[in-house]
Amino acid sequence: MRSGIDILVGTPGRIKDHLQNGKLDLSKVKHVVLDEVDQMLDMGFAEQVEDILRVAYKKDSEDNPQTLLFSATCPHWVYDVAKKYMKSRYEQIDLIGKRTQKAATTVEHLAIECHWSQRAAVIGDVIQVYSGSNGRTIVFCETKKEANELALNTSIKQDCQSLHGDIPQKQREITLKGFRNGAFKVLVATNVAARGLDIPEVDLVVQSSPPK
Repeated sequence: MRSGIDILVGTPGRIKDHLQNGKLDLSKVKHVVLDEVDQMLDMGFAEQVEDILRVAYKKDSEDNPQTLLFSATCPHWVYDVAKKYMKSRYEQIDLIGKRTQKAATTVEHLAIECHWSQRAAVIGDVIQVYSGSNGRTIVFCETKKEANELALNTSIKQDCQSLHGDIPQKQREITLKGFRNGAFKVLVATNVAARGLDIPEVDLVVQSSPPK
């Protein structure tokens, strides 16, 4: 960064730290991209993002950076942010439109009703039927405790490991590498830990309970 860079990718908190410590100059920024903007602003980063952007934006200036906002969902407040930082002639690109089927057409969805005490056994059966002994499966859980218990449950016959916020980053990377390489077939993860995972050739994804 001292010698000059073309692209900076960072979390709001760390970028703000560098700005406050005088290690970063955003006055000549030409492009600003906010990824996962609905989640980022909803999770309390809005103030940090505003502090960062305030450096690069001047009110009603035509020289402001080109601004790109990427979001899986677009609540009304996402558009409020867009209006604040984007030019009045900004374009909205909707890749979903009015389609009710918002997932890939190659994906089949199933909902299975079962008592909570039977959930692990049912998930084990579903993995056997839909993923088999060689397919890859990701199971999402709401809590770290649930992820640990499910990963150790004897109902899941395949090799299984868990991924959540209490696991150190280095171990998370080892776990993900093992899953990608086929060292084990079932990954049990909390929703938070699994954001942004890009793992090809996953045969089955299970949400262990409806998100609250």
